[in-house]
Amino acid sequence: MTSTTPKPIDYDPRADKPGDPLDFWAYILPMGVFLAFTAMGGWWPQFYTLSYVIKTIAAAATMYWFWPHYTKIRWNYWWLGVVVGIIGILQWIPMQLWLQHHVAFFKIDEADAFNPFKHFEGRPGLMWSFIAIRLADAVLVVPVMEELFWRDWLWRTTLAPNDFKLARVGEWSPSALLIVSGMFSLVHGNWWLTAIVWGLMVGLLLVWTKSLGACIVAHGVTNLLLGLYVLRTNEWFFW
Repeated sequence: MTSTTPKPIDYDPRADKPGDPLDFWAYILPMGVFLAFTAMGGWWPQFYTLSYVIKTIAAAATMYWFWPHYTKIRWNYWWLGVVVGIIGILQWIPMQLWLQHHVAFFKIDEADAFNPFKHFEGRPGLMWSFIAIRLADAVLVVPVMEELFWRDWLWRTTLAPNDFKLARVGEWSPSALLIVSGMFSLVHGNWWLTAIVWGLMVGLLLVWTKSLGACIVAHGVTNLLLGLYVLRTNEWFFW
């Protein structure tokens, strides 16, 4: 006999089925590959540009391969994502600049920041190709990868550790909001305090809209505006 119990509007029928083990790796591997090559670029500066290109391509290819295993992304409230993304850059830049210049603990040595204008001096083709890849990574790859990881998989795993699909996208939980925002900040080094504030804002966007697409748009808009700001000001420590 078929149940006649109405399902919530954002009901995911896969939530009634045991999780596929590949669902776990679909979220873990792209982030793992990305962080591994990021670390390599930090350990071996001479490998930095190549590692950036590799991690961008590898993360995108891994997500493409696993795409059927991801939660279906809804793009409702995308316009609110644009608004939050703009608010995000108005929070990110002033807050980090203040910390950079007033709190020694958060200071980043600007001289150590990678400057493609200097690195590729005399090779404009390579320089702009690298900048294009970096922008594509920040605007297209990272927002999808990180929002799927942080505010889809980790958020729902916090609520349903045995099978994250048993929790709904954007289901309200103070612990999920704080844990995800805190973990998100850890991958941003000395930017962790700025990242926590941004993460809380996008977490609330997720709860309000139940839309991963809105979060992806917010992330992409903030990253795009940050990249344009860096190119305009040459404040490369932001990148």
